[in-house]
Amino acid sequence: MSRAEAIIERLHGLYPKLIDLSLERLERLLAALGNPERRLPPIIHVAGTNGKGSTCAFLRAIGEAAGLRVHVYTSPHLVRFNERIRLAGSLVSDEVLADALAEVEQVNAGQPITVFEVLMAASFVLFARVPADLCVLEVGLGGRADATNVIAAPAACAITSISLDHREMLGDTIALIAREKAGIMKPGVPVVTGTQPDEAFAVLRAHAAEIGAPLLHRDADWQMARRDTGLVYRDAGGTLTLPPPSLLGPHQIDNAGIAVAALRASGLRIPDGAYARGLATATWPARLQRLTGHLAHSLPAGWELWLDGGHNPGGGQALAEHAASWSDRPLHVLVGMKQAKDSAEFLRPLIPHATTLWAVSEPGQHLALPVGAIIAASDGIARPGPTIAAAIAQLPPGPPARVLICGSLYLAGEVLKADGWVGV
Repeated sequence: MSRAEAIIERLHGLYPKLIDLSLERLERLLAALGNPERRLPPIIHVAGTNGKGSTCAFLRAIGEAAGLRVHVYTSPHLVRFNERIRLAGSLVSDEVLADALAEVEQVNAGQPITVFEVLMAASFVLFARVPADLCVLEVGLGGRADATNVIAAPAACAITSISLDHREMLGDTIALIAREKAGIMKPGVPVVTGTQPDEAFAVLRAHAAEIGAPLLHRDADWQMARRDTGLVYRDAGGTLTLPPPSLLGPHQIDNAGIAVAALRASGLRIPDGAYARGLATATWPARLQRLTGHLAHSLPAGWELWLDGGHNPGGGQALAEHAASWSDRPLHVLVGMKQAKDSAEFLRPLIPHATTLWAVSEPGQHLALPVGAIIAASDGIARPGPTIAAAIAQLPPGPPARVLICGSLYLAGEVLKADGWVGV
């Protein structure tokens, strides 16, 4: 266990709940730290159900292509806590992260606090001390009461696709969830949104009008469309000719457009060419990522292994849309999910594209849903793995096929470890 992990383990004892949406504890701690969140470079704040991480990856890639130093906070991590914090282009080191956590722990002085809030405070401390030109901040959960929402005046906000997820905390309808996401909006700060369900957009539009936040919506205020072998983006500022996004799946066109629109609305000076270079080079693990390490080598020659962290109904639909383009060879889908997730709704659009479907649960997978529950959610179609390795060993022989592992970011973390991936 690293020094940072030891501090995080110790902090778990300060508050009995893993998640408790509130701003008061973090605001108190940040005040004791001298309010570092008020000394950050221009911020783009990103909320949504699906696509937040991918949008942040595009924002970072475009910013860096423009020569900007970019801070990034994302969550959750897949393998190491360090993945959450990127300082001016580089993942935070173990030593720097541990020092920041120790400082925050000391200032907190044993008062009730969640681990997420401590990580957020440590991130703000580091972001305020390391010079940068842009800070990309991903909401952890919801928006209104999420710890990231202590920031007062971002340069722009972005809200990606909204669907049903975390119903026990955010509400059991699209409209209720949209209301929580809309909570990141600030008066006078432009907010960009892409394709949304009608009931979600109605909530976003009403809240933006109520507080005076300029709302920039896809197909009304900006457009992103396929053209020949690439994309064309248009808004009031002009037209950009862009390459296809480096991240795969039709849904990434929407995420890429949100990133472009948010940067153009932020007031930052980004050369046109940086948008093209950024979209072409963005990387984001466990989002339709092709694996090439140890696990991939356990497959027959010519087979492909893919990983995606999609885990809610919207994620299942996005995966299904991409799976439709994989009809040239068999597709074996291995699914492991987290408890409390709507596994039936996630699986429903995927099942028609699966040659075989396998239910798995890895030994180290956090709050893994039992294999039997996944089989039941598939109406008995899924077969028991019961682990990734065991399922791979049982795959039927035949022509070169694709294997897709999906259903949970926690599962994705275990798969990346097994494949030998190290975040950079």
